[in-house]
Amino acid sequence: MPNVPPASGLPRRDQIRKEAARLFAARGFLGVGVDEIGKAVGISGPGLYRHFAGKDAMLADLLVGISERLLEEGRRRAGGNDGPAAALDALIGGHVDFALDDRDLITLHDRELLNLREEDRRAVRRLQRAYVELWVDVVRQAYPPLAAPSAEPVARASVHAVFGLINSTPHSHGPNPAQGDERAGLPRDAMAALLHDLAHGAFSAAADAVAADGARTVDAAPVAAEAARAETGTGARA
Repeated sequence: MPNVPPASGLPRRDQIRKEAARLFAARGFLGVGVDEIGKAVGISGPGLYRHFAGKDAMLADLLVGISERLLEEGRRRAGGNDGPAAALDALIGGHVDFALDDRDLITLHDRELLNLREEDRRAVRRLQRAYVELWVDVVRQAYPPLAAPSAEPVARASVHAVFGLINSTPHSHGPNPAQGDERAGLPRDAMAALLHDLAHGAFSAAADAVAADGARTVDAAPVAAEAARAETGTGARA
């Protein structure tokens, strides 16, 4: 019986990306075969090789690609001319959209980063670091107490904490139709608004703490160092 392609207006390569991400997130990279991905998009497994060299190339395309996309979009949003507060608001909105609309990619990053080739893994880490630095710079401009040199560890730790908060949505948002998840959850717009407010609340709390006593940086430095070691930037707990 021939494969039947899904009803989709996406180009074939993008269909493959979408289905590979869904299947890898549901069953793990090692638990999914090329033939199964091909069947999901209506072509033979070998036919996938016209678009990707293999599963390793698909995984690299997904994880390196989303890291590139987040950084590029983040730079675009941060480059607006409406001031640092608007830039931070735009950055938060963009990352919230990513977390709510591309939950499979967050799950993939959490589980499958170690299955990338070393070269691709280094590329993901490099892009993540650049994305973190972009956020730290904007946060410190938007919240003046965090602009002091001694407050930089607090600003950095708060950025990592906000990434962890926003990227927890695969576990907290509720149903993920792509995975057949039927749990009750907040509507998307309500969840987006909540995450947006919580992110600003975290940065505001960090700024208030620094303003209240400059000694916060002494306690925050180990937290920031640990967060940096965890490298929770782009699609990870960005």
